[in-house]
Amino acid sequence: MKRNRLVYLILFMAILLTSCHDSRPVHIKVVCTSDVHGSFFPYDFQLDKPANGSLARVSSYLGELRLPEAYGDNVIYVDNGDILQGQPTTYYYNTVAIDQCHLAAEALNYMGCEVAMLGNHDIETGGPTYQRYMRDLKAVPVGGNILYEDSEHPFLPPYTIVEREGVKIAFLGLTTPAVPNWLPRNLWNGLEFVDMEQSARRWMAHLHEHESPDLVIGLFHSGYEGGIVTDTYAENATRAVAENVPGFDAIFFGHDHRALNTTVANVEGDTVLLVNPANNAHKVATLDVTIVKGEEPRLSLAADIVDVNAYKPDTAYMAHFAPHAERVKRYVSKKIGVSTHKIDSRDAYFGPSDFVDFIHRMQLDITSAQVSFAAPLAFNTSLPKGDIHVRDMFNLYRYENMLYVMQLTGQEIKDYLEMSYALWVNQMKSAADHLLLFDEATLDSRSPRLKNIFSNFDSAAGILYEVDVTKPVGKRVHIKSMADGTPFSLDATYRVAINSYRGTGGGELLTKGAGIPHDKLESRIDYSTDIDLRFYMLSYIELRDSINPQRLNHWKFVPERLTVPAAHRDYKLLFDE
Repeated sequence: MKRNRLVYLILFMAILLTSCHDSRPVHIKVVCTSDVHGSFFPYDFQLDKPANGSLARVSSYLGELRLPEAYGDNVIYVDNGDILQGQPTTYYYNTVAIDQCHLAAEALNYMGCEVAMLGNHDIETGGPTYQRYMRDLKAVPVGGNILYEDSEHPFLPPYTIVEREGVKIAFLGLTTPAVPNWLPRNLWNGLEFVDMEQSARRWMAHLHEHESPDLVIGLFHSGYEGGIVTDTYAENATRAVAENVPGFDAIFFGHDHRALNTTVANVEGDTVLLVNPANNAHKVATLDVTIVKGEEPRLSLAADIVDVNAYKPDTAYMAHFAPHAERVKRYVSKKIGVSTHKIDSRDAYFGPSDFVDFIHRMQLDITSAQVSFAAPLAFNTSLPKGDIHVRDMFNLYRYENMLYVMQLTGQEIKDYLEMSYALWVNQMKSAADHLLLFDEATLDSRSPRLKNIFSNFDSAAGILYEVDVTKPVGKRVHIKSMADGTPFSLDATYRVAINSYRGTGGGELLTKGAGIPHDKLESRIDYSTDIDLRFYMLSYIELRDSINPQRLNHWKFVPERLTVPAAHRDYKLLFDE
């Protein structure tokens, strides 16, 4: 009898202890980086000077959170993609040190990253690079809407479960389905990217049926809303998914480089937290989770954006990765030639410039095309007079685009340029008007901004034309002849040099502008380089040893009595001079 009482007492105490354990709060801190773009060190390898941001500072912040008196082991660090392009740090490990563990993976491993996304710029590095990166990662790469082509099978795990003290957190990953609009098929061959909302419904149902998580966090490489919208998908669908697919407690998102911490209500009336840390590891997004399990479970969430520039770089991190940083410094410091004078991207917004015309000239020389399209890909940068180093190529050309030659009619060339200048310049009615198309809401501020993205301001070379800024949109571009004086015809077909981003529909200048259906673009491609355009530019300069960039002057803004003084005023306004 005494034995039975003892057994009952032990069972009672066990139940009581279990009940107490289940009812105590568990505190978890989730930290997210997004769009790091190679910012692993507090140093700008392109400009050869110290920089803010970087994973070195994020590492310091994580170290503080992981102290026993803070969150200890209850810190979960995740990365939201677009880490493999943007700085020479990544380019070196993408194209030169290809037999080594990728620096991006090694950095995330060192920092204890547990979940990782693939963004569009990661996929742009090509299958061998991003698959090597994923093999090197200890984190679980997720992506529920990247499928093997013509199948329902995901290329990556759609989600993963991370546990802390019995709390199950599901991370469901989705990336922007607009990837085929920017990248040539060979970079994602065998894959397809499906609508985010459709995929979210599929995997949310699977999660709740098979996993029973305590909370679900979205990891979306997709902006808040807007961007490219088609009949089958939306580029930036974070808000739509949060509102229309019940089940998400919080969503970390990115891609659009805009810091945002907000909430929305879903169709069932539940609040969903949405937080975006922007880019280049200046900030991190955080989620404070307090959960009480048991008979009456309770969940409390609070999102924040933390500026890691308040933290010094982690000395242990810097020491560990010092050999990597030194290798990259040596690589970018290699001299490749000499320039007779400085060229500046600032001039590119007001007419022909040495900066953009240098790109035009190289594209025409490399391909023997008749016409070239190019835009300023860095808002405010320069190529110096004197010695040119590898680092300067990253200022001249920021992205790892291939170079295409496409077949376009004269009418399509004109319509393409009409859209570009519609994004670029204002319709002037008097000498007091602006030449450039500014965001009206910012004109009275200290930092006036252009209304549209400058990297979509394409000009042309190989043809002589004028842009009449007094004319309405669609009637501004007058093409007079080919650059050699021979006739230009709207009905003729021309070979046009263009980067692969634009050639696959990026910026929609070929689709909305020239009116070419997206599914017809591939058939217009005559030729593609097999290495990125920056590599060809680097080789172009090395072969010549000395370069003398000159304006081609193949186009101009008219009437000059209006455009010249307006350009002078807008230059001062845009660059605060």
